[in-house]
Amino acid sequence: MGDMNITVAHSPDSDDAFMFYGLASGALQTGGLQIEQVFADIQALNHAALEGKYDVTAVSFHAYAHLVDRYALLPHGASMGDRYGPVLVAREEGRAPLERSRIAVPGTLTTAYLVLRLYMPRFDYVVMPFDRIQPAVRDGEVEAGLLIHEGQLTYQEEGLRKVVDLGEWWAELTDGLPLPLGGNVIRRDLGPSIISEVSRLLRESIRYALSHRTEAVTYAQQFGRGLDRERTDRFVRMYVNELTLDYGERGCAAVARLFEEAFGRGLIPRRVPVEFVS
Repeated sequence: MGDMNITVAHSPDSDDAFMFYGLASGALQTGGLQIEQVFADIQALNHAALEGKYDVTAVSFHAYAHLVDRYALLPHGASMGDRYGPVLVAREEGRAPLERSRIAVPGTLTTAYLVLRLYMPRFDYVVMPFDRIQPAVRDGEVEAGLLIHEGQLTYQEEGLRKVVDLGEWWAELTDGLPLPLGGNVIRRDLGPSIISEVSRLLRESIRYALSHRTEAVTYAQQFGRGLDRERTDRFVRMYVNELTLDYGERGCAAVARLFEEAFGRGLIPRRVPVEFVS
């Protein structure tokens, strides 16, 4: 293939970091491909993908509905919540009806926002960086907030209560399907041979992390924003599992159902095929 630089962008979170440990540690031979990791929060990644900025990137499945012409889904790297997911929280002492509440959300292209719209079609919202939402609810800046990433494990320590876990709600709606939140995509214009090789490397990176869990969790902990090792490991186990290595029939069915529900309610612009690079 010759020397070629490939930008791989993902969130600076413990689960994403864990997935890319095989590459980050230098354990995998990449041949002529030079892998450059880029870190950005998911809302920034979603918007960058609209411009085709990175060769490979993690994106929200909601965003992918707007990206299908430029990017293809990789068959690995998915983050899915199996009866758990983004959590809508409020203060313990606040009991205002949700329809009269301002809800902080981590971005309108996130799957968390999309699923909240499925759960509750109309609500007043304000967009905030995901790591600002928890303190904003705690301090009364907003009445409720939609938590992603580590906040799903720590909100009770801030005196917040769960209004709904959208992963639990989704499982009830779909007879037990996992909730697809994000996946890895690759630019279609890289061509079949590069796409195939990059896909192989990323899959091997996930497999390497799963088989070298102790050191991979140690690496991931630095991205955990204050989580101790035990909770870092717990969070990684939530979102890096057999569905991450391969969507399988259940994962594919979950993604198809998400797009079907969203299109049926007019929340995405088109029907989205669930197709993966080979």
